[in-house]
Amino acid sequence: MTKFVFVTGGVVSSIGKGIVAASLGRLLKSRDYSVSILKLDPYINVDPGTMSPFQHGEVFVTADGAETDLDLGHYERFTDTLMSRLNSVTTGSIYQAVINKERRGDYKGGTVQVIPHITNEIKERIHRVAKNTNPDVVITEIGGTVGDIESLPFLEAIRQFRKDVGRNNVLYMHVTLLPWIPAAGEMKTKPTQHSVKELRSIGIQPDMLVCRCDRPLQHGLKEKLSEFCDVPVESVITSQDASSIYEVPLNLEREGLAHQALELLQMQQREPDLSQWQTIIERLYCPTHEIEIALVGKYIRLNDAYLSVVEALRHAAIAMGSELNVRWVNSEDIEAYGAEHFLAGVNGILVPGGFGCRGVEGKIAAIRYARENKIPFLGLCLGMQCAVIEWAQNVAKLQDANSAEFAPQAANPVINLLPEQQDVVDLGGTMRLGLYPCRLTPNTLAFMLYKEEVIYERHRHRYEFNNAYRNLFLDTGYAVSGTSPDGRLVEMIELPEHPFFIATQFHPEFSSRPSAPHPLFQGFVQASGRAAHGEEPIAPSVTPTELAPAEVS
Repeated sequence: MTKFVFVTGGVVSSIGKGIVAASLGRLLKSRDYSVSILKLDPYINVDPGTMSPFQHGEVFVTADGAETDLDLGHYERFTDTLMSRLNSVTTGSIYQAVINKERRGDYKGGTVQVIPHITNEIKERIHRVAKNTNPDVVITEIGGTVGDIESLPFLEAIRQFRKDVGRNNVLYMHVTLLPWIPAAGEMKTKPTQHSVKELRSIGIQPDMLVCRCDRPLQHGLKEKLSEFCDVPVESVITSQDASSIYEVPLNLEREGLAHQALELLQMQQREPDLSQWQTIIERLYCPTHEIEIALVGKYIRLNDAYLSVVEALRHAAIAMGSELNVRWVNSEDIEAYGAEHFLAGVNGILVPGGFGCRGVEGKIAAIRYARENKIPFLGLCLGMQCAVIEWAQNVAKLQDANSAEFAPQAANPVINLLPEQQDVVDLGGTMRLGLYPCRLTPNTLAFMLYKEEVIYERHRHRYEFNNAYRNLFLDTGYAVSGTSPDGRLVEMIELPEHPFFIATQFHPEFSSRPSAPHPLFQGFVQASGRAAHGEEPIAPSVTPTELAPAEVS
């Protein structure tokens, strides 16, 4: 029977519940237990797809096309397990489902209330994950902080859960803050005591405490927390600040997190195999050289807006034995002061995705700088579209070349909507979302990196390369190195005469893993490292004529 772990948070938000949940998942998988991790988010949005990155960080896209919270990215990267739309639940999606049932008459005229209708829907979503993936353990993270009014239905639902499935099949894990007060010279447990008191007031007694702190938690304080919070002292776990999130599973393993969780869930204790994870940490902290990558975006003031991109760069850097330094560059600053002012001296330039026209001219200028100065370049989604616009304007010399998204009346819309998207009005969930196949062209850098003819990558976009201009791009020196299997959609472009210049319509960052860096990021980081040391690039011999599809519909 599937076991259930519920992870709540106290005192403050952003305390690291997602990393704790992901780390527990990693530790259980290292013991050959299967896991799935579910996020319950208390906001009323149906999903984060229409939310500004400044509000909630990046939108992580699952293989089945769900727009989800960024914590699902941590879940996938730590456990190397694919999540789906079932693993992301919001207050908005819960209420939407309940209201739809009420409109259909499913409740047979009854009064629809938070209890039992909303709480039953929440519990059903948790059971659905267990039923569809049949894992040994389902770990559920409840977003927000205990005491938040919007989290109450979720907390009530998980309170009822233990009664529904049996006491020994449920574990409540509470992540809380132990602040160090410099003036007093001591760590304070009172915030944790109050947080646990709040949790107990709604009927949940935590089985384990995970204490976030900036220094070691002394045994005496563990005993104090054990006594005041009614938690066994061996279930009081220290989660000390770490230099890297990838160090957290090893730290929690030493604290006995997984051992104690298995004990409380009455599951068999197994020896963990964390050798691969240990190797990752050793490589992370023992680099042989440095590289500096400029990340040119317009959501720079919140780094979480590009979380998966940075993690994918870090995975590749770890594999290449490099210390990664990210130079954060606001594309709007490039518009004001020029590309060279911000990009001089970098070893590689990456332009990630985004929406809207703000900062686009700065991205285009950065791509031109990378192209003209032979700096390794990787463009993702909007980064590819900007690369197409840059080439059209500065090399193909197309008058008024632009994207129909930014300039609807442009004379040469080299990026345009697909015909089936022309009449779409809603923003949420109406893009090309999720996993799609891409056929790679032989003798291209992309083919050399992937070593496969057909790949599958995740998308999140509405606009596409305009096929009316494909032959012009091929004739002027661009290479189309990846298309949809029918040849209709351009998925990847590259410049054969450049040390490394690849741009993709999809988001490869979502499928990168610490133990398996994505081929494009690994190739980009390797090229950046060679550029840093003045070495010749590794690239295949390609001519654009080899890349033209036989027929474009």
